[in-house]
Amino acid sequence: MQLSVIILNYNVRYFLEQCVLSVEKAIQNLEAEIIVVDNHSSDDSCAMMRARFPHIRLIENKANVGFPKGNNIAVKEAKGEYICILNPDTVVAEDTFEKILNSQLPTPNAQLGILGCKLIDGTGNFLPESKRSIPTPWVAFTKIFGLYKIFPKSGVCNQYYAQHLAENQSGEVDILVGAFMVMKRELYIELGGFDEDCFMYADDIDLSYRALLQGKKNYYFVDTTVIHYKGESTVKDGTYMKRFQEAMNFFYQKHFKVSHFFSFFMKIGILFFSLVKRFQGKVPPKPAPEKYLLVSDNEAIQEKLTAVLQKSVERTAIENGKIVISQTISKSKPTEVILDVDYLGFKKAMAFLEENKNKSLTFKLLPPSSSFIIGSNSSNDRGEVIQI
Repeated sequence: MQLSVIILNYNVRYFLEQCVLSVEKAIQNLEAEIIVVDNHSSDDSCAMMRARFPHIRLIENKANVGFPKGNNIAVKEAKGEYICILNPDTVVAEDTFEKILNSQLPTPNAQLGILGCKLIDGTGNFLPESKRSIPTPWVAFTKIFGLYKIFPKSGVCNQYYAQHLAENQSGEVDILVGAFMVMKRELYIELGGFDEDCFMYADDIDLSYRALLQGKKNYYFVDTTVIHYKGESTVKDGTYMKRFQEAMNFFYQKHFKVSHFFSFFMKIGILFFSLVKRFQGKVPPKPAPEKYLLVSDNEAIQEKLTAVLQKSVERTAIENGKIVISQTISKSKPTEVILDVDYLGFKKAMAFLEENKNKSLTFKLLPPSSSFIIGSNSSNDRGEVIQI
């Protein structure tokens, strides 16, 4: 078997369903398997999996055992030469895994460590944590005090997000994000998997770093793009920054000499971040859509959405390979674009998000043969599901 895709779920039933649907499309030309591990969700994630995907291996833990242990349990059951650690709040393209496995990186390459790819959020914007550097005390300091934003062109201050590589430039990086990691199963086992003592936000840093210590090279691969609805797992508030501090402290205690100086400045950074957030206030949400545009060839879906949303739903199709949005739509009142994945496919839907990012539009996907639309207007807030 070429590949085992491992999805660890906790209480994101609809995101999980969409994720599994996208993975099924992406492995249809491969010898591959999907393993879903549920960390004792209180929603109906497991019932959904049994009803909609009875052919997929489902491991139901009796408690929330955390991210590291949950993935370690699944890898023990995996049969693929390669494994992909995948968040449930992600969407992969139909050719994601084929592009990776058919690239020059995996075979033959004895030095290959962990491979990550370009991640975007539900608005089509690039997620900079797709590629990172080793968080030395100085690098972590520049992150928590936001120096990388103040001095974006400084080689001294912009190391955290591995800015030696551009967003669309493949190459070696130190640290990859746990939302999407591909590696040989043999390497994962050799490294001992994720450290089950890890604090949140340190597990992927720790695993990436241990691969480097083994003489492996980690890669950022831009020939495929994956959506990560990051707000489902990471809301950036004071709690996030506190956990970031704990993660860095864990990483340093494990791999470097403990620095009380570093811990002191991290605490100062947490205080600074909290004060900034207090004065800034919450970022106002985007206005609720007043109009909807459905990209589909299915008139019945248009009628159903009109009834559920109780607002105007216009419909457009692909012309000459492109989705055409009229000037009246793009310049009108707040508009949400609903992308019928049965019609477009996941890859074209993602490309549309990227092409139309930062415009006065919001987006939702209608997954194949599903009774809901799903999306997120910010990488800092949780997404929205509307049943139809």
